[in-house]
Amino acid sequence: MTRFTFGALALALPLAASAAPENYTLDPYHTYAHFAVDHFGVSLMWGRFDRSAGKFMLDRAARKGSLELDVETASLTTGDNDKGSRPRSRDEHLRSADFFNVAEFPRMSFKADKVKFDGDNPTEVTGQLTLLGVTRPLTLKMERWVCRDHPFSKKPMCGGNASGAIKRSEFGMKYALPAVGDDIRLYVEFEGYRD
Repeated sequence: MTRFTFGALALALPLAASAAPENYTLDPYHTYAHFAVDHFGVSLMWGRFDRSAGKFMLDRAARKGSLELDVETASLTTGDNDKGSRPRSRDEHLRSADFFNVAEFPRMSFKADKVKFDGDNPTEVTGQLTLLGVTRPLTLKMERWVCRDHPFSKKPMCGGNASGAIKRSEFGMKYALPAVGDDIRLYVEFEGYRD
């Protein structure tokens, strides 16, 4: 009986280990938050934040997960940082109190603890986005999700692309409405290494 119990435990251990929650740290060199906004009804303007940090947890067996993402708002770029003969560049204006107010609110954050799965893969993450000191719900849908070993370091990694939408006015960002759109499309491309 003892030999049988020991053998059963030995067989179950690898299964229990593989079902444990997995923690990942986001790679700041391959994780970016982007946004798109309608500009005068003519074009869609794009912006990106170059500096972010965060982590996520997956428990595939329990169908649970969590995500924390912090974005440095001053790292915003839209490709227009040279003011030339203008009073300020577009990026400077977006960093001002009219828009992201980076002096007072140097970070925006997304914290989520509701994850929907399709099999072992997350398909949707729901949580709270804090921007300009206001916190509101946000759902990000996974458009791509891949887990594999890094081809060079061989470290386990997961990543992909996710998107969602907000109304900037709901966070108090009302400058230039409605000429500059209220609906903001959010995109996050991310890669994380298992801790």
